[in-house]
Amino acid sequence: MTRIFSTQTLLGLEKALEGTALRHRVIANNIANVDTPGYKRMEVYFEEELQRALSGNGIAGRRTHPAHLKIGSADPASVTPTVVTDPSTSYRLDGNNVDIDIEMARLAKNTLLYNALVQEVAAELGRLRTAITEGRK
Repeated sequence: MTRIFSTQTLLGLEKALEGTALRHRVIANNIANVDTPGYKRMEVYFEEELQRALSGNGIAGRRTHPAHLKIGSADPASVTPTVVTDPSTSYRLDGNNVDIDIEMARLAKNTLLYNALVQEVAAELGRLRTAITEGRK
């Protein structure tokens, strides 16, 4: 099935939004467990894999059958965020390694990133709308 809005840019933005939304939930979970003894903070990683998928040379083979080998750059749709637990020791006696100040700063940074991605999706859809209507309003 061919999706009309499945451009590399929109697929990359979609995956970035999914990753930042997951990171928001993970940071919120870290903040909620700031006083839980023994809790270890978690982090989300996806930017490096997404960058690798998007930074191909622009040449990719077209797969007409699922059994065909993939040729060229990776598909952004295949990128999945990874949640990992930070096993570092804490300065607290209860074993919890969540620093509320750091988590709040990460939450603010992630919120800014998410909002910027949403604005970029809106701009990309606006460019597609302009192309479809040939600039007419």
